[in-house]
Amino acid sequence: MESKDIKEVGKLIEKEYPVIKQIQTEVAKVIVGQSEIIEKFIIGLISGGHVLIEGVPGLAKTLTIKTLSDIIQTKFKRIQFTPDLLPADIIGTTIYNPQKNEFTTKKGPVFANLILADEINRAPAKVQSALLEAMQEHQVTIGDNTFELEEPFMVMATQNPLEQEGTYPLPEAQTDRFMMKLKISYPDKKDELAIMERMTQSEVPQPNRVISPEDIMRIRKLIPQIYMDQKVSQYIVDIVFATRKPEDYKLENLKELISWGASPRATIAMATAARAYAFISGRAFVTPDDVKAIAYEVLRHRIILTYEAEAEETSSEDIIKKILANVDVP
Repeated sequence: MESKDIKEVGKLIEKEYPVIKQIQTEVAKVIVGQSEIIEKFIIGLISGGHVLIEGVPGLAKTLTIKTLSDIIQTKFKRIQFTPDLLPADIIGTTIYNPQKNEFTTKKGPVFANLILADEINRAPAKVQSALLEAMQEHQVTIGDNTFELEEPFMVMATQNPLEQEGTYPLPEAQTDRFMMKLKISYPDKKDELAIMERMTQSEVPQPNRVISPEDIMRIRKLIPQIYMDQKVSQYIVDIVFATRKPEDYKLENLKELISWGASPRATIAMATAARAYAFISGRAFVTPDDVKAIAYEVLRHRIILTYEAEAEETSSEDIIKKILANVDVP
C-alpha cells in the first residue's frame, strides 16, 4: 500500500473514529472500569469476530453485553443455556399447520444481530454445535430450507470457570471459532465502591444509542484497508508458529508444555484484530504493539496444554508471555 493510500484510509478513519469514543462513553455510564474488556468487545464488533467471556459470577459479564447491545440500534437476543436446551430452541424449527395442511418455519432467537449465549457451557454439545455452526457459516438450515443470518452478526458467549459439575466444556475445535477469549477479573477497591454507589441508586443510568448496523458494516469494510507491513505480517506468523514449534524460536523448554499449538485461524484472527486495534487507536497502519495488545485474547484458548503443564500449574498466558518475550519484534 502506498503512502497516498494510507493517507486516504487515515481520512476515512478520522471520520469514523469518533463513534468508538461515543460507544466507550455510553458503556462507561453503566459499567465501572473494565476498559480493556470493553475495548476488546468493540474490536470483535467492528471486525466481525465472536467473543467468549470467562469470569466468576457477579462480574457484570451479562450486563456489559446487554449495555453494548443497548448502544447499537439493532436486534438483540439473549439465550440462557441450560442442560435441557435443544438445538431447535436456538435455530428454530418447522411446525405443521393442520388447517393449511403445510409446514411453516418458526425462526429461533439466533435470527438477531447480537446474540448473548449466557453460560454456553451449561448446554450439551449438540446445542453448542447448533450455535457454533451459525457462527461459522452465518446461515442456518431448518428442515429443507437454508436461511442467511442478518448482518452484522456477532455472538458473545459467557462461561463460568467455577461449578464445573453439570457443565459441558466447549471442545477445542469449537472454542477456536471464537475470535477472542476474554477473562474478566474482580474489580479493585475504588471500582467496587463506584459499582456499589451506582447500582444502589433509585435510577440506574441508561446509555444512549449511538451506532447503527450501517455504521458497523461501513467500519467492517474499512478494517481490511488498514495497512499492515510485511514485517508485521511475518511477526504474527512467527508468534503462531512459536506455539507449534517453540524449539525453532529457542524456546525448547515449552515443547513439553504444549500439546497442540494455535491453528491457521489464529493467524487470521490476529491480523484482523490487530487491524481493528489500530483503528480504535485512530491509525491507518498496524504496529507490533497492536499485535501484542491482542495476542493474549486471540491465543489463550487456542493453545492446548500437556499434562506436564497442568502439573506445573503453567497457564496458556504464561506460554504466550514467554513467546512474546522471545520472538524477534520487527
